[in-house]
Amino acid sequence: MFATAEFLDLEHTAHPKLFENQNYVWDALKQIASYLQFRLKHVFIGRGTIVEQGAVLKGPAWIGENCQIRSGCYVRENVIVGDSVVMGNSCEFKNCILFDEAQVPHFNYVGDSILGYHAHLGAGVILSNVKLDRGEIAVVAPDGNIATGLTKFGAIVGDRTEIGCNAVINPGSVLGRDCMIYPGVNFRGVLPPRSVVKLRQDLSVLDRRE
Repeated sequence: MFATAEFLDLEHTAHPKLFENQNYVWDALKQIASYLQFRLKHVFIGRGTIVEQGAVLKGPAWIGENCQIRSGCYVRENVIVGDSVVMGNSCEFKNCILFDEAQVPHFNYVGDSILGYHAHLGAGVILSNVKLDRGEIAVVAPDGNIATGLTKFGAIVGDRTEIGCNAVINPGSVLGRDCMIYPGVNFRGVLPPRSVVKLRQDLSVLDRRE
């Protein structure tokens, strides 16, 4: 349970070694820093990638080919990005892995997380990566909590999963493939593949008083 193959297609990343011999898919997050330090000191940018004026790439970071890094994007330390990825305006990335064709276009935070092939974050989606008490993060699984050994862990977002605008995904969340989370949802836990999470709310429409 929670093996990499359940969530991610390794054919859509140039860095499958990060996931070798790992018990859980999130264990790859522990390897990013050492993996990059072995290969580069600053920032690698693949052919065809466009970095717009005003983007900041701090690094170490590995950016694939034909990506869009838009103005206002902030790439912090230990970021690995596949091909044809969109990294948008006012988005921040830190210690994360983005598979090919992931789309993170507007006002997003992606920290200590993995986004699968063609995953998409709507505007304002936050992948929260730290508990309020700064304690160790556990994955809340059906058979009981699984300690991760991490105090910073955002989310695993499976291939082709869509997250609607202004949703907050809380620390230690694991989302299966082909899921859909509606705008404004506040989610924590494990989401099975091909699930839909809807937000229900009661609205009152009143006459405006003069």
